[in-house]
Amino acid sequence: MLSSLVASATALETIDERLLRCGISRRSFLVFCSSLMIAAPYGLAITAKTTPEEVAAGLGKVTRPPVIWLHFHDCTGCTETLLQTSHPDFGDLILNVISLEYHETLMAGSGMQARQALDEAVQKYSGKFILVVGGTIPTKDQGIYMKLAGRPALDMLDDISGKAAAIVAIGSCASWGGIPSADPDPTGAVGVADLLPKKSIVNIPGCPPNPYTLLGVRLQYAADGTLPEMDEQRRPKFAFDRDIHEHCPRRAHFDAGNFVKQYGDAGHREVRCLYEMGCKGPDTHAGCSTRHFNEIPDVWPIGIGAPCIGFTEKSVAFRVPMFEVVKIHTIAAPPTSYAPIDTTRGTISPLATGLVGIGVGALVGAGYDASRKFSKVQDDESPPGSAPPGSGPVTGSGTRSGASL
Repeated sequence: MLSSLVASATALETIDERLLRCGISRRSFLVFCSSLMIAAPYGLAITAKTTPEEVAAGLGKVTRPPVIWLHFHDCTGCTETLLQTSHPDFGDLILNVISLEYHETLMAGSGMQARQALDEAVQKYSGKFILVVGGTIPTKDQGIYMKLAGRPALDMLDDISGKAAAIVAIGSCASWGGIPSADPDPTGAVGVADLLPKKSIVNIPGCPPNPYTLLGVRLQYAADGTLPEMDEQRRPKFAFDRDIHEHCPRRAHFDAGNFVKQYGDAGHREVRCLYEMGCKGPDTHAGCSTRHFNEIPDVWPIGIGAPCIGFTEKSVAFRVPMFEVVKIHTIAAPPTSYAPIDTTRGTISPLATGLVGIGVGALVGAGYDASRKFSKVQDDESPPGSAPPGSGPVTGSGTRSGASL
């Protein structure tokens, strides 16, 4: 079973108590808190502190939230992004920050053992656990296309969600149906909110989503019993407050009209804008452009040279063809906002050359006339720089010939 189930008979510990008992260093926890602050710079109550030390001090007193994670029609990618982080032993740290009571991918038990673990966890923490749902729920033919312990996913979700304190739909599949719901949708796959419209649900779309978004939501609920502020699609605003287009590192190329025309062409190698390749960045709200995965620079689609697919948008992902160009909803549109960088080279006409020559001659003449005004000799007509009349030649010593010293 999961490491957190070893002590399932004991009461839930605080995060500090658990980390101390398991030998997790304070430094590792501070790194975790720093990453959480970067992922949620504002809009999340638990990170509204000035330093990682203050965040760690507050979170350390929080009782580890019990979590039951159900898998329906999914690929487990949302679980992988939670565990495959760049920090050493970070997966272990995450499992000690929360109390993961049931998770089919991570637990050793199977069959009747797994079913028993699920029933015991639901009964023990009824009204207290956070239910995380990954994957879509098939609804066609009474939900026979997805069963868990012999029961359709429809029934399992209805039963367990009624005993949960909060519900989180993790990934695009659980949020709005994802890939299984794409036309022609043979299983009638839908998201969690479609089946539980009256429940308080947090949607964290993405394929996969950023793991810190999920952790932030869980820990805030455990800390004060509240959920972060959400938008009209039930997404936490702290993670979906911006569209990728406005913060894309390739935005300058978009404004200048420099686009990739084909994968592998010169524009692609020069890291130009992927808009004409079907990039959905202008229609996609997510923090991918500023909050990269696994704390590694450029680990996101556009960072590796692929267009944004719009996984966080219900009306875009798996609805709009991958390479179809989307409309621009901002004022600036390529390439009218700025002049193109690569301009056409031409030749200079004889007329332009003549006009320039006339202009230069006029400037020289004006300068000559102006120099007369700086002579101290009345009616001086000598060329500028020469000695005034009657002053004699200038010698090498700086005095004039015949002058007395």
